[in-house]
Amino acid sequence: MTTRSNTHGGRRVGAGRKKGSVIKEPTTVMRIPKSQKPAITDFLAAYRRRQSSPLHDQPMVFERPLVAPAKRSWPLFSSKVAAGFPSPADEHVEKRLDPNEFLIDDEEATFFVTIQGYSMIDSGLLPGDKAVVDRAKNASIGDIVLAVVDGEFTIKLLAKTQQGGPRLLPSNQSGEYKPIEIKDGMQFEIWGVVTGSFRRFK
Repeated sequence: MTTRSNTHGGRRVGAGRKKGSVIKEPTTVMRIPKSQKPAITDFLAAYRRRQSSPLHDQPMVFERPLVAPAKRSWPLFSSKVAAGFPSPADEHVEKRLDPNEFLIDDEEATFFVTIQGYSMIDSGLLPGDKAVVDRAKNASIGDIVLAVVDGEFTIKLLAKTQQGGPRLLPSNQSGEYKPIEIKDGMQFEIWGVVTGSFRRFK
């Protein structure tokens, strides 16, 4: 009887997940066009970065201001208001203030996002606050910006590295939140500059 070796069955040497693989879940084999390999590689790299350092404080709710809001204004009192409630005709009234004009510079380029997390509390941004974002403004170093990092939104202070590259800084002295270094291969875009915020207490 002649014995033939089976070259198609059984476990092959070197098969399976390699030791030290950064992917910690079951994998599968898939054929893709050779031209798409760089795009898939970049996607997997971004996926691994999100797995290792997810952005837990990314804003989740995006809202637009009403188009052509009705002009409404209320008395703006000076800091020398006496005890009691003065009359709107009192001499302490400096002027009348329209909140829309105060908060919004460019209506078409402005939207609101709801703050999540505590990474920006030292800049006065608390969870639940509405941040005012203006896409028409050019971001400068030191501005608070809404940025996209590997497909996820985050609000941080814009800074730069010693080499001149972009860097995103939290505004929280607890040390819980780390700077985000923008490196080659990362998807990064500044969506707008945070120009203000507002909140309700009750």
